[in-house]
Amino acid sequence: MNRAEILSGITNIVVKVGTNALTDDGGRLDHQIIRVLAEDIAGLCREKNIRVTLVSSGAIGAGMAELNLPARPKDLSMLQATAAVGQSLLMRYFAEALKPHNLHVGQILVTRHDFEDRLRYLNLRNCIHALQQSGCLPIINENDAVAVDEIRFGDNDLIAAHVTNLLQADLLILLSVVDGLLDEKGKVQDLVTEMDDSVTGMVKKEKSSRGTGGMTSKLMAAGTVQTAGEPVIIANGKTPGILGKLLAGQPLGTLIVPGKRRLSARSRWIALTAKTCGVIVVDAGAAAALKNNKSLLAGGIVSTSGDFSPGDAVAIQDASGNHIARGLTNYSRGDVEKIKGHKSRDFGALLGSETWYDEVVHRDDLVIHEA
Repeated sequence: MNRAEILSGITNIVVKVGTNALTDDGGRLDHQIIRVLAEDIAGLCREKNIRVTLVSSGAIGAGMAELNLPARPKDLSMLQATAAVGQSLLMRYFAEALKPHNLHVGQILVTRHDFEDRLRYLNLRNCIHALQQSGCLPIINENDAVAVDEIRFGDNDLIAAHVTNLLQADLLILLSVVDGLLDEKGKVQDLVTEMDDSVTGMVKKEKSSRGTGGMTSKLMAAGTVQTAGEPVIIANGKTPGILGKLLAGQPLGTLIVPGKRRLSARSRWIALTAKTCGVIVVDAGAAAALKNNKSLLAGGIVSTSGDFSPGDAVAIQDASGNHIARGLTNYSRGDVEKIKGHKSRDFGALLGSETWYDEVVHRDDLVIHEA
């Protein structure tokens, strides 16, 4: 499998650009870089009819420069204030750069809750589609001005991965200031087919100097998208025309080959985005049935943990603690504890109800983990 084959037929991409790729040596937003990137994006949208969604870092970096701060703030409230100042500047610069190309900017600020909640998740997807249909470039960033630790992603690489899965985009491009994934000799890896220890072992431990990510977070994001069945490219965002060159098949950056199965939009949310509220442990018979695309029945359930309600996502494990699947439960934990080990004919008496589901998790709401 080569680049041309993997990248053929691309019509919908997500691009993430990091703080360092957008700033100069002094930490200020580089207007020329933004203009070049805007021209590159416009070429894809207008000439190639490719839908582009941009996930852009840089708000805190822009705010630091505007407020003449010597270093990234460590105090949470000051960090939030810096992001609030910088976000408006970031959008203004992109709007000015895109205006000559008849593209508008649509700003979307998100937190983890916007992806974990199914309704918010779908509303976000609808908003992005409407912006693109209206001749706008959606620009997404973490809402640093209001986000605290429990609702933060922590870096935009993971947000970009979730946006890719949300849109079922054909490709995720992660732009940084490195030419790709480097091996121990400093050589760029052209193709990565498996996200195994040999790949993660190449990564140096430092984070980016002004952002929150680094190559580790990029590989984590890439693994999420690869699992869903889409390719990822890690490349240098300071290379002029990088997006057009990549989609033309030029051997730049590192291309991470997609996984063997392509998950549906619903399955992506269940498997990769939804927050699990508990764990259901099953016996060997139930584990085998799940792997054969069967629903989870109460008779095979051994134990539960956590605090889940009907409709919540749960992790499903075997007795040895191995992760088997994720799914949306039809029952609360309390009710599962009442019916575990029993046949559905007993549910009425056990639950004190005239109606019930035969399945604890229906196969349509299950995504099986592939080792």
